[in-house]
Amino acid sequence: MNKEGRKEDQNQDGQQNSSALVQKIQQLGQSNVPQAPDSNIHVLSIIGQVEGHIQLPPQNKTTKYEHLLPQLIAIEQNPKIEGLIILLNTVGGDVEAGLALSEMIASISKPTVSIVLGGGHSIGVPIAVATDYSFIVPTATMTIHPVRLTGLVIGVPQTFEYLDKMQERVINFVVSHSNIKEEKFKDLMFDKGNLTRDIGTNVVGTDAVEYGLIDSVGGVKEAMQKINELIGPKMEENQVIQ
Repeated sequence: MNKEGRKEDQNQDGQQNSSALVQKIQQLGQSNVPQAPDSNIHVLSIIGQVEGHIQLPPQNKTTKYEHLLPQLIAIEQNPKIEGLIILLNTVGGDVEAGLALSEMIASISKPTVSIVLGGGHSIGVPIAVATDYSFIVPTATMTIHPVRLTGLVIGVPQTFEYLDKMQERVINFVVSHSNIKEEKFKDLMFDKGNLTRDIGTNVVGTDAVEYGLIDSVGGVKEAMQKINELIGPKMEENQVIQ
């Protein structure tokens, strides 16, 4: 093969790789970035709005939960991955999709750590507390408010009962996976004086830790230290089992 033929093949391969990378970024919000050799920690980002059963407009920054569920299964099955870090900067979104992600994260056998960056609002709260240990940066906020419905709503008692049961699912999950008391969490959820046009409370970093909602104030460095601490005993436990 002459030089021109080889150069043309290389250009085609380069275009295909570039196209695949662009498609990966568009669909999963991920790209191939330099990582430490044989990295044993996987980082999963939940950014924007958690998209559930209804597709949101294209101008919305979303995280599609149907993309994350298979990734979580792959993380659980991959023996090279020993720990998972969840990066959160979300305004919330679909309640059932958020709870599905929360339950998946909570049921992973490997050590997990979350970091709330910017915001972990609404259904982002259960996702943040689903990990083994949670961090929040000092300037991040978490909005705690009641569950609400949008669109056509049938005005019958069953609708309100359904809404109440869904809300209880969120409350029970948060209380069982954090150190906050149920009474305190409900007080924050139904407070009328904190948000100007809504019921609920906007909790800033240090307050979230004080209430027991998040374990500690910290960022990437602290999260990496914690995940390595958690991986240590887990590796020893696996070696004993083997």
